[in-house]
Amino acid sequence: MTSITIADSRLQLIANARYFYQQGWMVGTAGNLSARLPDGSFWITASGKSKGELLLSDFVRIAPDGTIEASTSNSQPSAETSIHQLIYRLFPESQACYHIHSIEGNLVSRLVTGDTLPLPPLEMLKGLGVWQENPRCVMPIFTNHLAVPQIAADIEKRFAMHPPQIPALLIRDHGVTVWGASAESCRNSIELLEYIFRYIVAASKLDINRHSEQ
Repeated sequence: MTSITIADSRLQLIANARYFYQQGWMVGTAGNLSARLPDGSFWITASGKSKGELLLSDFVRIAPDGTIEASTSNSQPSAETSIHQLIYRLFPESQACYHIHSIEGNLVSRLVTGDTLPLPPLEMLKGLGVWQENPRCVMPIFTNHLAVPQIAADIEKRFAMHPPQIPALLIRDHGVTVWGASAESCRNSIELLEYIFRYIVAASKLDINRHSEQ
């Protein structure tokens, strides 16, 4: 039986999930969050749970090999567990992985037809580890397959050839996934990217209005 301590990583996941829910980024049961443990296993939100009302029992512990290590009330792990498992394997320094569904995140994935999203050279990129002046930074976009393991396979294949510039990726018409060395860094990355997404959407509207006035 898993013990509960004041440092239980699930407590931070619950707090961040509630915050994202309040922002409209994890409405209903959408999205999934996970936190890695010292032995390589990780807690991930159970499938079908409201992200604004999570309890400690609403998580499933996944072993490094992908098998269920601990679960309560026969809860099933998020359908996107395979992506979290891959992220922890590809980026061993990562201690958390967050996936949310926002309107702007889906809109920006529709603004381009290719498999990358150019990001504007905003100050916010520094918070994502990009410190160059006038950087040329792109974010990878992946097809939203119904079979999530196929998405994970696509991510692994592309990252082997083209490592991401920032710790984040987009799944088209689905949402953004970030990873980082702590729950705090993941929350910061989500906030920064959502700001950038809103900027891109607003800039796109300005361009449309300018063209319509000409």
